[in-house]
Amino acid sequence: MIKFITADDVLPIRNEVLREGRLSLDECRFENDDAEGTFHLGYYVGEELACIASFHPQGYKDFNGKAYQLRGMATIDKYRGKGYGNMLVNFAITYLRGQKVNYVWCNARKAAAKFYLSLGFEIISPEFDIAGIGPHYVMYVKIQ
Repeated sequence: MIKFITADDVLPIRNEVLREGRLSLDECRFENDDAEGTFHLGYYVGEELACIASFHPQGYKDFNGKAYQLRGMATIDKYRGKGYGNMLVNFAITYLRGQKVNYVWCNARKAAAKFYLSLGFEIISPEFDIAGIGPHYVMYVKIQ
Protein backbone atom coordinates (compact mmCIF):
# COMPACT_ATOMS: atom_id res chain seq x y z
CA MET A 1 0.00 0.00 0.00
CA ILE A 2 1.30 3.45 -0.94
CA LYS A 3 0.98 6.27 1.59
CA PHE A 4 2.07 9.87 1.91
CA ILE A 5 4.56 9.88 4.78
CA THR A 6 6.75 12.38 6.64
CA ALA A 7 10.39 13.31 6.16
CA ASP A 8 11.15 11.62 9.50
CA ASP A 9 9.61 8.37 8.20
CA VAL A 10 12.07 8.13 5.30
CA LEU A 11 15.27 8.69 7.30
CA PRO A 12 15.90 5.14 8.58
CA ILE A 13 15.65 3.64 5.07
CA ARG A 14 17.72 6.42 3.53
CA ASN A 15 20.45 5.65 6.04
CA GLU A 16 20.23 1.86 5.70
CA VAL A 17 20.03 1.65 1.92
CA LEU A 18 21.61 4.83 0.55
CA ARG A 19 24.27 5.46 3.20
CA GLU A 20 24.94 1.87 4.30
CA GLY A 21 24.06 2.75 7.91
CA ARG A 22 27.07 5.06 8.25
CA LEU A 23 25.25 8.28 9.21
CA SER A 24 22.98 9.56 11.93
CA LEU A 25 19.36 10.00 10.90
CA ASP A 26 19.76 13.79 10.95
CA GLU A 27 22.68 13.49 8.50
CA CYS A 28 20.27 11.76 6.09
CA ARG A 29 18.00 14.81 5.82
CA PHE A 30 17.88 16.68 2.53
CA GLU A 31 17.76 20.46 2.42
CA ASN A 32 14.27 20.52 0.88
CA ASP A 33 12.67 17.74 2.96
CA ASP A 34 10.30 20.17 4.66
CA ALA A 35 9.98 22.77 1.89
CA GLU A 36 6.57 23.85 0.69
CA GLY A 37 5.31 21.45 -1.97
CA THR A 38 7.68 18.63 -0.98
CA PHE A 39 6.12 15.24 -0.36
CA HIS A 40 7.37 11.81 0.61
CA LEU A 41 5.88 8.47 -0.40
CA GLY A 42 6.23 5.06 1.17
CA TYR A 43 5.25 1.60 0.02
CA TYR A 44 4.16 -0.58 2.93
CA VAL A 45 4.16 -4.37 3.00
CA GLY A 46 1.78 -5.01 5.86
CA GLU A 47 2.97 -2.67 8.60
CA GLU A 48 6.58 -2.50 7.32
CA LEU A 49 7.84 0.42 5.27
CA ALA A 50 9.59 -1.26 2.33
CA CYS A 51 10.28 1.49 -0.21
CA ILE A 52 10.54 5.28 -0.10
CA ALA A 53 10.91 8.28 -2.37
CA SER A 54 10.89 12.04 -1.86
CA PHE A 55 9.76 14.68 -4.34
CA HIS A 56 10.31 18.41 -4.16
CA PRO A 57 9.53 21.27 -6.53
CA GLN A 58 12.73 21.97 -8.41
CA GLY A 59 13.43 22.66 -12.06
CA TYR A 60 16.43 21.29 -13.90
CA LYS A 61 18.76 23.87 -15.48
CA ASP A 62 17.00 25.63 -18.35
CA PHE A 63 14.24 23.05 -18.84
CA ASN A 64 10.85 24.74 -19.12
CA GLY A 65 7.72 23.99 -17.15
CA LYS A 66 6.74 22.99 -13.65
CA ALA A 67 9.08 20.31 -12.32
CA TYR A 68 9.81 18.07 -9.38
CA GLN A 69 13.05 16.39 -8.41
CA LEU A 70 12.88 12.79 -7.21
CA ARG A 71 15.38 12.14 -4.42
CA GLY A 72 16.18 9.43 -1.94
CA MET A 73 14.52 6.55 -3.75
CA ALA A 74 15.33 3.40 -1.78
CA THR A 75 13.98 -0.09 -1.22
CA ILE A 76 14.97 -2.38 1.65
CA ASP A 77 17.02 -5.31 0.32
CA LYS A 78 14.48 -8.05 1.07
CA TYR A 79 11.82 -6.21 -0.98
CA ARG A 80 13.90 -5.41 -4.07
CA GLY A 81 12.77 -6.81 -7.39
CA LYS A 82 9.10 -7.07 -6.39
CA GLY A 83 7.92 -3.98 -8.30
CA TYR A 84 7.29 -1.77 -5.26
CA GLY A 85 9.62 0.99 -6.48
CA ASN A 86 7.96 0.90 -9.89
CA MET A 87 4.51 1.28 -8.31
CA LEU A 88 5.73 4.11 -6.07
CA VAL A 89 7.20 6.15 -8.94
CA ASN A 90 4.18 5.54 -11.17
CA PHE A 91 1.88 6.67 -8.33
CA ALA A 92 3.96 9.85 -7.96
CA ILE A 93 3.89 10.55 -11.70
CA THR A 94 0.10 10.15 -11.78
CA TYR A 95 -0.25 12.41 -8.74
CA LEU A 96 2.09 15.04 -10.21
CA ARG A 97 0.31 14.95 -13.57
CA GLY A 98 -2.84 15.90 -11.64
CA GLN A 99 -0.88 18.80 -10.12
CA LYS A 100 -0.06 20.02 -13.67
CA VAL A 101 3.65 19.19 -13.32
CA ASN A 102 5.47 18.92 -16.65
CA TYR A 103 8.41 16.70 -15.77
CA VAL A 104 10.27 14.82 -13.05
CA TRP A 105 14.04 14.50 -12.91
CA CYS A 106 16.59 12.88 -10.65
CA ASN A 107 20.27 12.25 -10.09
CA ALA A 108 20.18 8.49 -10.59
CA ARG A 109 22.91 6.19 -9.43
CA LYS A 110 24.47 4.45 -12.43
CA ALA A 111 23.44 1.12 -10.91
CA ALA A 112 19.78 2.27 -10.90
CA ALA A 113 19.69 3.69 -14.44
CA LYS A 114 18.06 0.56 -15.88
CA PHE A 115 15.25 0.86 -13.31
CA TYR A 116 14.54 4.48 -14.29
CA LEU A 117 14.79 3.69 -18.01
CA SER A 118 12.10 1.02 -17.50
CA LEU A 119 9.83 3.76 -16.11
CA GLY A 120 10.26 5.97 -19.19
CA PHE A 121 13.05 8.22 -17.88
CA GLU A 122 15.81 9.30 -20.27
CA ILE A 123 19.47 9.92 -19.48
CA ILE A 124 20.12 13.63 -20.10
CA SER A 125 23.67 14.07 -18.81
CA PRO A 126 27.06 12.49 -19.08
CA GLU A 127 28.04 10.25 -16.19
CA PHE A 128 29.23 12.22 -13.15
CA ASP A 129 30.46 11.31 -9.70
CA ILE A 130 28.94 12.34 -6.37
CA ALA A 131 31.71 12.20 -3.79
CA GLY A 132 31.35 9.33 -1.38
CA ILE A 133 28.38 7.87 -3.27
CA GLY A 134 29.56 7.07 -6.78
CA PRO A 135 28.66 7.45 -10.47
CA HIS A 136 25.34 9.05 -11.45
CA TYR A 137 23.35 10.33 -14.42
CA VAL A 138 20.73 13.05 -14.55
CA MET A 139 17.53 11.38 -15.75
CA TYR A 140 14.23 12.93 -16.78
CA VAL A 141 10.69 11.93 -17.66
CA LYS A 142 8.14 14.22 -19.32
CA ILE A 143 4.73 13.69 -17.76
CA GLN A 144 2.68 16.22 -19.73
